[in-house]
Amino acid sequence: MSPLPPTGVAPERIRRVAEAERSRYASDNPRSLALAAQAAEHLMFGVPLHWMNDWATPFPLHVAQARGARLTDVDGHERLDFCLGDTGAMFGHSPPAVAAALAAQAGRGLTTMLASEDAGTVAGLLAERFGLPFWQFAMTATDANRFVLRWLRAATGRRVLLVFNGCYHGTVDDVFVDLVDGRPQQRDSLLGQVHDLTATTRVVEFNDLPALEAALAPGDVACVLAEPVMTNIGMVLPDPGFWEAAIPLIHRHGARLVMDETHTISSGPGGYARAHGLQPDAVVLGKPLGGGMPCAAYGFSAELAQAAQAAKRAAPPGHSGIGTTLTANLLAMAAMRATLTGLMTPEVYAGLHARCTRLAGGLRTAIARHRLPWCVTQVGARCEFQFCASPPRNGTEAGAAMDAGLEHALHLAMLNRGVMITPFHNMMLVCPDTTDADVDRLLATFDEVLGLLVSP
Repeated sequence: MSPLPPTGVAPERIRRVAEAERSRYASDNPRSLALAAQAAEHLMFGVPLHWMNDWATPFPLHVAQARGARLTDVDGHERLDFCLGDTGAMFGHSPPAVAAALAAQAGRGLTTMLASEDAGTVAGLLAERFGLPFWQFAMTATDANRFVLRWLRAATGRRVLLVFNGCYHGTVDDVFVDLVDGRPQQRDSLLGQVHDLTATTRVVEFNDLPALEAALAPGDVACVLAEPVMTNIGMVLPDPGFWEAAIPLIHRHGARLVMDETHTISSGPGGYARAHGLQPDAVVLGKPLGGGMPCAAYGFSAELAQAAQAAKRAAPPGHSGIGTTLTANLLAMAAMRATLTGLMTPEVYAGLHARCTRLAGGLRTAIARHRLPWCVTQVGARCEFQFCASPPRNGTEAGAAMDAGLEHALHLAMLNRGVMITPFHNMMLVCPDTTDADVDRLLATFDEVLGLLVSP
C-alpha cells in the first residue's frame, strides 16, 4: 500500500469520491444544466464572472433565491449557505433592514453624483466604530484599495508598496507579487499585464519581523497593505505580539499601515484591529458593509487625511485617478446606514461568534474522529479547516497545505447533501440567521463526507 500524502487522504479515494459526486450532481440538477447550456450561447465561460467556474460543480449551479442562511436553486433544492457570497452576505441574504432601506430609497432616487444626508451619517458611524476620523467611499474593496494606494503614494511622495506573500486585496494590480523560492516574482497567471510589478512592490512573509524591517529599511515604502489576519490562501493568524511590534517598526521607517478588513470584519463591529487594540493609519472595508449591496469605504487618520488633501490641492487640475461615477450612490449609502445601525452591532456579533465557536469545535471533533492531520482556525464569525496539522504561520506554509482535488471532492459532496462552503478554500461563515440546528447539520454532513474520504 502506498503511503498517504500529508493530507492523510489517498489520491485514489479522492478520485472515486469526486467521480461519484459529479455524477450525483449532474443527475440532481437538470434545470441548472439546461440553463448552463443556454448561458454558454452568450456568456464567456458560460457564467457572468469566470470565477464562478471555480466551484467544484461540473456545471454552474443556478440560484433561484436566497434568504437568510438558505439558498434555493432552480431545481428546487434548499441548501444551507455557509459561504454567504464569500463574505458579501455575512449578515445573511437580503437582511430585512437593508431590504427595507433599499426599497424606501429606490422611490427617492438611485444615483445623483451628489452628497446625501446618509453620507455624513455613515462616515460618522464608521469613525466611531473604527477610530479613524475621515472617510471616503468606493464601489468595491478592490477600488478602495486601489484608491488608498494612490492617496498614500501622493501623500508620502514614495512609490513602493509592501505586501505579505500570499495576500489578497481584490484585483489591485500592485499586489500580485509572490515569493517563489525566496525571490519576488510577478504572478504568471495575470492576464494582459504589461508593467513589471516587482519594480514598485516588495513582498515578505507574514509574521517575519526581520524580513519586514529589511524591506522597510531603504526608506521608500509608502505603505504596508495587509489583512490583520491573512484569509484568502487559508487563514494565517498573526503570531502573538507580531502587530504590536510591526506597527512601530513601520512608522519608524516613515511608512504607513493600511489594514484591509474586508474579510476580518468578522471579528467585530470595528474589525480585527479595533477588537485587538491595534491602530492602523488607514482601514479598507467592503463586501458585507452594505449587507450585500456593492459598496466599500476607506478611512484615514487625521494626519494622513490632511496629507492626502494637501496632495490633491497641490496637484494640477484634472482626474486624480481616484473615484468612479456611481461611487457613494444613494442606494449604497442607504444600505451602509442600515447595515451599520441594525447589523454591525455588538449584540449581533456576540451571537455570530458564539455560533462560530460551536462550529469550529465541532469541526475539530470530526477531524480528530477520523484521525486526519488537519487544523481549524477561527476569526470571529469566520472559521476554516486546513489540510495541515498545525496552523500555518505564513503564505508559503498555507499554500503548501492546499490540495485542490481534495477540496473539490469534499465541497461537492457537501453541496450534494445540502450544505455549501466557500469554493476557493475551506472557509465557513455564520450569519445572524444561522441556527444551532444549521451548525449541527453542517457538522453531520462534514463527518459523513470525511467518512467517505477515509474509508478503504
